[in-house]
Amino acid sequence: MSVTVPEGFAAGGVAVGLKSTGKPDVAVVVNRGPLKLGAAVFTSNRAKANPILWSQQVIQDGVVEAIVLNSGGANCFTGAFGFQTTHQTAERAAELLGVGPGDVLVCSTGLIGTGDEVFRAKVLEGVERAIAGATPEGGDDAARAIMTTDTVSKTSTFRGDGWTIGAMAKGAGMLAPGLATMLVVITTDAVLTAEEADAHLRAATRVSFDRLDSDGCMSTNDQVTLRVSGASGVNPDSDAFRTALHDVCLDLAGQLQADAEGASHDITIRVVGAASEDDAVEVGRSVARNNLFKAAIFGNDPNWGRVLAAIGTTQAAFDPYAVDVSFNGVRLCSAGAPDRPREEVDLAPRATDVLIDLKAGDAAATILTNDLTHDYVHENSAYSS
Repeated sequence: MSVTVPEGFAAGGVAVGLKSTGKPDVAVVVNRGPLKLGAAVFTSNRAKANPILWSQQVIQDGVVEAIVLNSGGANCFTGAFGFQTTHQTAERAAELLGVGPGDVLVCSTGLIGTGDEVFRAKVLEGVERAIAGATPEGGDDAARAIMTTDTVSKTSTFRGDGWTIGAMAKGAGMLAPGLATMLVVITTDAVLTAEEADAHLRAATRVSFDRLDSDGCMSTNDQVTLRVSGASGVNPDSDAFRTALHDVCLDLAGQLQADAEGASHDITIRVVGAASEDDAVEVGRSVARNNLFKAAIFGNDPNWGRVLAAIGTTQAAFDPYAVDVSFNGVRLCSAGAPDRPREEVDLAPRATDVLIDLKAGDAAATILTNDLTHDYVHENSAYSS
């Protein structure tokens, strides 16, 4: 039941025709309290969709009564009409729930640059039907309603000592970091302040979603939200809650990676021996965004030379001629020179591990990415057709 596993939440997902498939496309998650708090992180793309612009204002006071999400249209670069649509979406939800529209978050996902009166009417219809049908058992329906090119819905839960976390996510393309990398709704019945929720969320996303760099493309609509109902009455240990939230976010990031558009390999790039964590992240991301490396993995070629060429473009502190590179546990490069034969590496399995030892310090970081395939190119060349 994902987001409705914690006490105090109700959710629903309905189909109103935003998707040509006839599948669910509008979702709502309502917080019935007693606390009505939330925190969110958003894309850092300067080109932001109308729901992001709206939600950034809503979240400022830390009070969130409900969140409405639609797939089948990003409502981005749709002018004043698009922002009015977002505003009306929040107003309709607020009217039905008896709350203020300034406490309703809105999220959209789909094709950029499309939206008309028909789109607006369908979204508003979806709001009415989803709220009318929202139940404590509706989490899975909501998770299906936010899917676009996703092949499966993505959910995660954690049960603590008297408190619970539930979550749902969508994302299969445009997965690159910018505080968030897709649409995610996380709920908890733990007792937290809005300030605590914000701090925990930012700490968790920094080392999970921010380290997922599937295709190097940053969306205009990305948002991760943490909702707090406090219905358990339990104020958990801060470290225990932060660890649990981190695990949920990392689980969802892994699910997003596994469902990335057209991918045939899920690549974990582990950078160790860095002078700083920032250096480790920069080095790992340089490999994750290198098309030559990603194409080599698609062809089952453990081409460690492409790894060294990629990390040599960074400003990180290390000696390129001291670096070790391993693929799936086989060290192919030692001190910038050949080590074991490439034939010892089996890249046939989907899970692929690349270990880069910079020999420059004690810091480390892990970046998640995928290979570059024919299917990815085909899917994205035909996305708007």
